[in-house]
This record gives sequence, structure tokens and C-alpha cells, in this order.
Amino acid sequence: MGAAFKKFCVRFCCCCCCEDDDEEEDEKRPLLSHDTLEYFDREAKKRRDQETNLWNEPGDPSHSERDDDRTLYNLLQSRAQTQRGSQGYRRLSIDIEAMRDMRREVRDKWKMILENLGFMAEAESLLTVSATASYDRMRNAAVARSLLQTLHTETSIFSRKESPPERYLFILDRLIYLDAAEDFVAKARRFYPPKDDDDEEEENTSLINLPLLLSRMNQNISGGEDEDDED
Repeated sequence: MGAAFKKFCVRFCCCCCCEDDDEEEDEKRPLLSHDTLEYFDREAKKRRDQETNLWNEPGDPSHSERDDDRTLYNLLQSRAQTQRGSQGYRRLSIDIEAMRDMRREVRDKWKMILENLGFMAEAESLLTVSATASYDRMRNAAVARSLLQTLHTETSIFSRKESPPERYLFILDRLIYLDAAEDFVAKARRFYPPKDDDDEEEENTSLINLPLLLSRMNQNISGGEDEDDED
């Protein structure tokens, strides 16, 4: 609507036509600002990152406090800098998925026990730990850590060669609040009893060798393209 017509409406007509035009302009304005949309996008990416990588130290944005988190993060960074489809890229992807599979296996054990306790609909929510997880917000941090250590030493849910993932500390805190933590530990003892030395040794042979992964990662960065040329 032109400016001259607007003036004509204001002077000689009722103001309804101008009000309608203003309403049309208001309808065209986005309900959410660009900054708000960017914030929601960042939060969605964080949730996907947590769900995909299951960081053992979820509150560490640098992913450098634990050796296993740092190794996985470095692998992801290296793959991002490697040509997609190259042999180096494929090797990095295999190593990344191997680490993710180990973490998913632990999570699946927890989910099975939770569902066995009756948390069929709530299991996924109970197992979700966001990047904003804070120790200050925990209700029973000391008891949760004691139970986590019990699970680490008296069951085979976790590998005994590594410290238990901190992410499960927050989950235990929720179970304590729901008065289900002791039942969870009892079920874990029953379903995943500790393995004897021979079984533990056999399992350790299949664990990911972090120093070897770091070495292979450096080789992929420096020599991945040359290997593709040879192929």
C-alpha cells in the first residue's frame, strides 16, 4: 500500500484500512527472533551430540578431562578435517563407531535393568543426561558416588580397568530420589555379576586401545591422502 493512499485513508476514510495493513505487517513478522532460533538450534545440536557420543563426563564441554572422552573427541575432530570417502576417513569412522558401540552397550544394560524395575516408559528420560548437568544440582551426590563405585567393583556393567563414567552418577541420583537405587544395584548384581579373571582378561583384549587409536589417528591425518593415491 502506497504512502499517498495511506494518507488519503487517514484523512478522508475510516482507519480500518490502515489498521488492516498494520495487522498484515505484524502477521509477517516472525514469532521468534533470529537469536532465539540460533539458541534453540545450538541446544538441539548439544542434545544430539550427547545422545550420539554419550560423553562419560557430560559436564565437560572440552571433552578433555577423561582420556576416553578426549580420544573420541580427537577422533571426531580428525575425521572432520579428513576428506570424506578417503581411506583415512573410513578408518576414523570405524574407530569412532567402535567407541560409541561400547558406550551404547553400557547404556543398554542400564536400560534393561530400569525396564525390569518397571520404568518401561521412563527409562529413556532417566538415562538422558544433558551437557548442562551439574554436581551442584544433585540431591544425594555422596550416596550416588558410593553406589556407582559398588556397581563398578561388584558387577560387570562397567570395565574395571577404567573409572566408571560420571554420566551415570546423575542417573543414580535420580534413582535415589525415586527410592529405586538400591533395587537397581541388586538387579545389576543379579544380571551382571562380576567376571572372573579369565573372563576379565578376555574382555580386556577386545577393549579399545586408546594409545593405539591416537597413533592411528595421527597417521590418518598425515598419510590418509597418500594411501588413497596408491589405491
